[in-house]
Amino acid sequence: MFKGSMPALVTPFKNGAVDFDTLKRLVDWHVDQGSHGLVPVGTTGESPTLTHEEHEEVVTFVVEAAAGRIPVIAGAGSNNTEEAIRFLQHAEKAGAQAGLVVTPYYNKPTQDGLIRHFTMLHDSCELPIIIYNIPGRSVVDMTPKTMGELAKLPRIIGVKDATGDLARVCAQRITCGTDFVQLSGEDATAHGFNAQGGVGCISVTANVAPALCSQMQEATLAGDYITALELQDRLMPLHHSIFVEPGLCGAKYAMSRLGLCEEEMRAPLFPVSQPTRDLIDNGLRHAGLLN
Repeated sequence: MFKGSMPALVTPFKNGAVDFDTLKRLVDWHVDQGSHGLVPVGTTGESPTLTHEEHEEVVTFVVEAAAGRIPVIAGAGSNNTEEAIRFLQHAEKAGAQAGLVVTPYYNKPTQDGLIRHFTMLHDSCELPIIIYNIPGRSVVDMTPKTMGELAKLPRIIGVKDATGDLARVCAQRITCGTDFVQLSGEDATAHGFNAQGGVGCISVTANVAPALCSQMQEATLAGDYITALELQDRLMPLHHSIFVEPGLCGAKYAMSRLGLCEEEMRAPLFPVSQPTRDLIDNGLRHAGLLN
């Protein structure tokens, strides 16, 4: 179920509030464009600045809007274990197909602490869990050995790997098994990630170019890495430019240029600078998305 291109869905705002009308249009658009799943209220969905109530409302809304057409992996992470349990249990009740749980940030737990944290989450509900390992943000790196221990639990089914280390895919195949779902969390290396044994990408760029990202993923899954590389070549300047400043800011600017949503975001994040706008515009043109 969990493979291919899955946008780390932005949360659109209008006058400071969640813009549910635009969110519904985005969900329908992603289905039409060939996205293979949706991941609401992750980092790109501005989960750090959503209230708990907004977080849960967005998950419920996206599940209902998707209406079973493509799976929904609900962002459910926190550096507070009890808070993460709340989000997981809500995602299960809302009908999401899985929960995405980031390694606890700021607290810096040990590897044993990570095992205890994710075991408590696993035991709190029946929802499949995908670990989100992003040491650049959380300052905690789950080792392949630790992930292998957690993979023994029946509902710890995969990882969103944002380490950027393609050798990790191979190491995790050894410790977690070849059926463990490995999803890239970095657009620029998603092509190589699948060549190493990955099966998809939870993507920021797919907010902007879902059809191209979907086609690239489908080509890799079919073993056609020549076609996939041609698509990645089209996408690479966009991957780069979106992340010159925080990725969700770049994605929202690009989406505003395509008439998909407003550029509005919540502080402490702000619209990207003019030099970055120019880079993103060039990336959109290179990808054939903007005249």
